[in-house]
Amino acid sequence: MLNHAVFLTQDTKIGESTARPGRTCYTARQKMSRMSLPTIQKIRVRAVRVPMAEPHRTASGMIGESPLVLTDVVTDSGIEGHSMIFTYTPAALAPTAELIRNIVPLVQGDPLAPTAVAEKLNQRFRLLGTQGLVGMALAAIDMALWDALAREHGLPLVRLLGGAEHPVKPYGAIGYDGVDDCARRAELWAQQGFTGIKDKIGYPTVAEDVAVVRAMRTAAGDDMAIMVDYNQCLTSAEAVVRLQILDQEGLTWVEEPTLAHDYAGHAAIAQAADTPIQCGENWWGTLDMRHAIEAGASDLLMPDVMKIGGVTGWLRAAALAQVNAIPVSSHLWPELSARLLCCTPTAHWLEYSDWWNPILRTPLQVSDGLALVDNTVGSGLEWDEEAIQRFAA
Repeated sequence: MLNHAVFLTQDTKIGESTARPGRTCYTARQKMSRMSLPTIQKIRVRAVRVPMAEPHRTASGMIGESPLVLTDVVTDSGIEGHSMIFTYTPAALAPTAELIRNIVPLVQGDPLAPTAVAEKLNQRFRLLGTQGLVGMALAAIDMALWDALAREHGLPLVRLLGGAEHPVKPYGAIGYDGVDDCARRAELWAQQGFTGIKDKIGYPTVAEDVAVVRAMRTAAGDDMAIMVDYNQCLTSAEAVVRLQILDQEGLTWVEEPTLAHDYAGHAAIAQAADTPIQCGENWWGTLDMRHAIEAGASDLLMPDVMKIGGVTGWLRAAALAQVNAIPVSSHLWPELSARLLCCTPTAHWLEYSDWWNPILRTPLQVSDGLALVDNTVGSGLEWDEEAIQRFAA
């Protein structure tokens, strides 16, 4: 039996209550007062360009720095929540930061309720679309709101979402660096205790792809899980031919062999290949994920928390993966992604990179081949303000 309830009949006016014996009743106004939330007071947006210690090469080009937009949500209770998004190219940095600033008036004064805010903003931008820079801006706000909500309750984000912290299995990233440098990097990751590595391939010939894979295997050892990423550089027909050869190399997965939204092409590749196909980092929201799953485009899933719709989008993606029994790995954002994987029923691998460590006070720690998710309140992001000023764009 319930001890407390609100009873409203058709004849009961809001603000009145009807008592029943043995029960305590509250007016609707009293109930709303008990449920009041902090509100969004202001949002601070900053742009930084963080140089990489070692440039990262892909089949599409070189990445030498990280253009990042940092978003801080401040509530009327004085709590701050943080997020960052990666614009890939400096050309998109200022426009993305300005877009977030332009969205601020739409949510200023709203309750600190990330899911409700996400629904409101998705509805507001439905005609324009919520992909690209708009999707990135919405995710920046969403991630900062979830961080603020966790801090408001004095909880780690994992616990706020109903999970429990535990170590997560990471893999190290290797660029499009040729046989010798890829082998060197593979050996370094192995020496740090990592049990998985992922390399960028897509060389002019499949023989070169195979040579790189075998060099890494020799350098890192037979027990190392090796993944490869084509960064969408092949046609589906080319991918089928190459994967028939790569199937002999014992790879954990082949990632994005063709265009990310060519679901039919990926489905044909997945059907022809024995090695699992991995996709997801370039899907915008869970609708893209649903289309890919329905097409049979990927054996594994790799959402990017920024592109999938922030924490709100990730939770929906994790549920979609669970009902379809598909393993989920992460793309970038190691601090936040590690925490979200703790709340993901089909969690697989964490993509680890240290690209953004220079602006973080407490980067994600990796020990004995495991990423350690601690019980820090919030989502794990704490800024190094001195570094942010140094790298300000």
